[in-house]
Amino acid sequence: MKHILAVPALFLSLLAGATEFHVSPAGSDAAAGTASAPFKTINAAAQKAMPGDTVTVHAGVYREWVDPFYGGLDDSRRILYRAAEGEIAEIKGSEPVSNWKRRKDGVWVAVIPNASFGNFNPFMQLVEGDWFNSFGRDHHTAEVYLNGLSLYEVTGYEQVASPEPVKSLRDPDGSVLVWYAEVDADNTTIYACFGDADPRKECVEVTFRPTCFYPSREGVNYLTIRGFRISQAATQWGAPTAEQVGMVGAHWSKGWIIEDNVISNSRCNGISIGKEAATGHNLWTQRNFDGATEYIECTLNAIRKGWGKANIGSHIIRNNEICNCEQTGICGSMGGSFAEIYGNHIHDIWVKCQFDGAEISGIKLHAAIDAHIHNNRIHNCQKGIWMDWMAQGSRISSNLFYNNVLMDVFYEVDHGPYVCDNNIMLSDCALWDWSESGAYLHNIIGGSIFMKPDDRYTPYHLAHMTELKGVYRITGSDNRFINNIFFLGNNPESAYGLNAYADAEWPVMAEGNMECRTPDVAVEENENGVWLSIDGMTAAEVGALQDGSRLGYAKLSNCAYENADGSPICIDRDYNGTQRQSCTFAGPFGTATVSRIKVW
Repeated sequence: MKHILAVPALFLSLLAGATEFHVSPAGSDAAAGTASAPFKTINAAAQKAMPGDTVTVHAGVYREWVDPFYGGLDDSRRILYRAAEGEIAEIKGSEPVSNWKRRKDGVWVAVIPNASFGNFNPFMQLVEGDWFNSFGRDHHTAEVYLNGLSLYEVTGYEQVASPEPVKSLRDPDGSVLVWYAEVDADNTTIYACFGDADPRKECVEVTFRPTCFYPSREGVNYLTIRGFRISQAATQWGAPTAEQVGMVGAHWSKGWIIEDNVISNSRCNGISIGKEAATGHNLWTQRNFDGATEYIECTLNAIRKGWGKANIGSHIIRNNEICNCEQTGICGSMGGSFAEIYGNHIHDIWVKCQFDGAEISGIKLHAAIDAHIHNNRIHNCQKGIWMDWMAQGSRISSNLFYNNVLMDVFYEVDHGPYVCDNNIMLSDCALWDWSESGAYLHNIIGGSIFMKPDDRYTPYHLAHMTELKGVYRITGSDNRFINNIFFLGNNPESAYGLNAYADAEWPVMAEGNMECRTPDVAVEENENGVWLSIDGMTAAEVGALQDGSRLGYAKLSNCAYENADGSPICIDRDYNGTQRQSCTFAGPFGTATVSRIKVW
């Protein structure tokens, strides 16, 4: 009698070689998924694609939640999801609504049966979570879009019938385009003001799904998502003490590559590389203990669950445009460790300003150990980059910041070492420093600095590891400022330059810096890129920073300023990647004057 050995399907797939699945709006999910017989939905392919496979998505609009079942095995055997070359493939969390009727008072109304939403009706789901500020009113995860433009939610019918512009916003005219919804046992009724537009003749879409590309289970590793346009999901507030669901999200996994996409119009978060639910889900809201204590508990839970370089993080997010999200462009609590984020254009985050909270930024990462964030363009956000808790070993390098509302860079309760180099920081406030042991090297710090010690006891780590070494309060000192250019503004006695560190508890190193009255600075955006002009300033010649040996060790963690792989750090190239000479200039450029230079 012959014995038949059962071989796992995954192993058989690897033996058989890689498969390319095709998806097209003209296809069928009952088809084979080949070029001649494509699937109709991306999710159909996502249930079959295995390590080494490719899912090629052809032109069209895909209104679905892609929930991939399998992950890749390593960098050489990942699963690639890509838009077909030269084709526009859109993934949307919305559905079109066309049954609008106009009332006598100019209000448009549409009725959607609740059954259409399935088990998730965003008009019944409140935006809520730890550190969320509702401004004393309800906000729902739902959105209504007119020709791709997100309307403002209001709290009553009267505000739809007689909308008033919010003059404090960046877009006061747009704030009169509003909606309000009522939900009963059977239907969701939406009332909307579309201005002069007739919604029956325009494209009106309503969010139906909580996400667009997000595995429902953890540990779906080594996926690549390339070349899509992803938009209009009813995402929830992503607190660091909760599961963070972005419009695209890695859900506590390792090794994703998210590249060359346009990601826009998320109710809260664009991309999430953050935490899952089991280690804590809005603990502060549930128990009302001290918020710092709650996050330390989440951190210890995550370590016990296996948070470390072997299992979590190491994502690459590159060359995406991310915009029009109301919480973050990119967020990540602990899952952003060991990540590389570069080449992204992040803008117009928190434009409607209808709610607030302590988690809003272009990039907002907690515990971004050894993360490298470089060569991004970040503007018109509430905050630029916010490194909150445990940014040990991270590096923020060669980014362009301007027109951000509160600040360009915010380090909150980080013990160091971390490095911030070669950045151009041009917003009114350049830096909030509520941390210690940071090295600021060769930057243009064009705005004010707000330094604040902090009594919260927060963790620091063994070098290049998630393992905790200890906890301590924040002194707001032990920083290194070398070869920077500070614009002093009109009042140099205020918070410009290094005045904020006059009473620092521990010594602050300052060498080779240059202070100047605010020169004539202009940022020009055109179809060929972004140009920076600075008139009235000549950079001082300084000794080049060759390596991290002169930076020493962070006082508390006793860790060296070095690269993530433990090799010596060397700031021998400028903002544009040009090799610095043995004797160079203050600031991010290898020249003394910058009359006009391309910076993006």
